[in-house]
Amino acid sequence: MEVIYYGHACVGIRIGDTHLLIDPFISENPSASHINVNDVPADYILITTAQQDHTYDVESIAKRTNAKIISNYEISNHYFNLGIENSHPMDLGGAYNFPFGSIKMVPALHSSTFDDGSAGGCACGFIIKTLDKTVYVAGATALHFDMQLIPVRYKVDLAVLPIGGNFTMDVEDAIMASDFVKCNKVLGYHYDTNPLIKIDDKDLAVRSFKAKGKTENTDFIAIVGACLYKLVVKAYTVKPVL
Repeated sequence: MEVIYYGHACVGIRIGDTHLLIDPFISENPSASHINVNDVPADYILITTAQQDHTYDVESIAKRTNAKIISNYEISNHYFNLGIENSHPMDLGGAYNFPFGSIKMVPALHSSTFDDGSAGGCACGFIIKTLDKTVYVAGATALHFDMQLIPVRYKVDLAVLPIGGNFTMDVEDAIMASDFVKCNKVLGYHYDTNPLIKIDDKDLAVRSFKAKGKTENTDFIAIVGACLYKLVVKAYTVKPVL
């Protein structure tokens, strides 16, 4: 497995020859200006919320790659009506075995509305489990106690958690969330894309993670976008971090 961070809330996961892409917001993200969205691979596109900063490039990438969309019923149906029929709707608490591994849709506390005002169902996160790794992608969310249920069933190898505050958890909340899911390996995301989620003292944020035992010694992370909590880089040309 290789986890690729494209900036904001966009994460790619390569499992063998299969590419998962989560919440693609690349072409309109200033921090991802060095990434050509037409080069981003996708066999599956996972969507956690209908908001534009998680869905801006979904339609173009799905039509280019014929990737299967995995999301809640409302979001899946939205893209079906745009001519993207290759989709797999799910709902909170549901799990499904795909050829690459299993996905479980778990709660996120966040709004989920398309820019045109249409309903985007419930926001969610995903637990992606393969034979060798399990990744928890929280999505845009507040801290919540349901996260404590995750380690009852899963041993999480990497927690991808929002840290920008204002709309989601901040750094301190993300540290608590990593404790809830019993995972000290953290990829912080959803920050700095606009002034409301800008982290001013990045050194303090990194020290805060480290002070609580959150480690950087993960061997399957590649950073393509800017990233505060940088783990080990491999396989991709990396833009200087912050």
